[in-house]
Amino acid sequence: MDLDAEPAEATADDDADGDAPGGGYEEDVPAPPGPVNWYLLRADELEAEWYELNRWVERLRRTYGLPASVIPPMWHRHDELVWELSALHVHWLCAYHPEQDGSAPFGWHRDFADARNRLRDWVAASGTRLDRDRPTRQTTWPGEDPADPVEDVFVADRDKDFVDYVTAQVAERRAAEDAFYAGANPETGEIR
Repeated sequence: MDLDAEPAEATADDDADGDAPGGGYEEDVPAPPGPVNWYLLRADELEAEWYELNRWVERLRRTYGLPASVIPPMWHRHDELVWELSALHVHWLCAYHPEQDGSAPFGWHRDFADARNRLRDWVAASGTRLDRDRPTRQTTWPGEDPADPVEDVFVADRDKDFVDYVTAQVAERRAAEDAFYAGANPETGEIR
């Protein structure tokens, strides 16, 4: 080995073997996720997102010892909580992404503190509790039909309720997709 030799110039092919700084790591890491738009997910995507979010929320509440006043058992039945928790989940995934700055988790924790305050407000307004749930009350605007009466429902088995809720949501989305595609011209894809 000649220690006095001039270093060879790097070529584009040098990075292909994974010996360059980063070792080809960038190619193996999926891109950070984008936001989840719950309205636009296909049925199969909807089901996967629900179960992934549920697993993450479970870890979140246990890791940080969050009370039901921040994340209640029936969070999945309240859109305002779903959207907030979903955004927080994506933010967490981005903050802990391998290509992110080392200080990104601090930003996530700062935003998590803000999110906890919003979650408390929405939980209080919705009326959902540890052992009972009710739909979030809706204000009736002038000219609208009065809202249905809101009744508390006892929470007997949260996990069963979650699975039943997701199953119904996915079936509803799949039926909407089937109806949409049934109206499409199979030759052109245009809606009839």
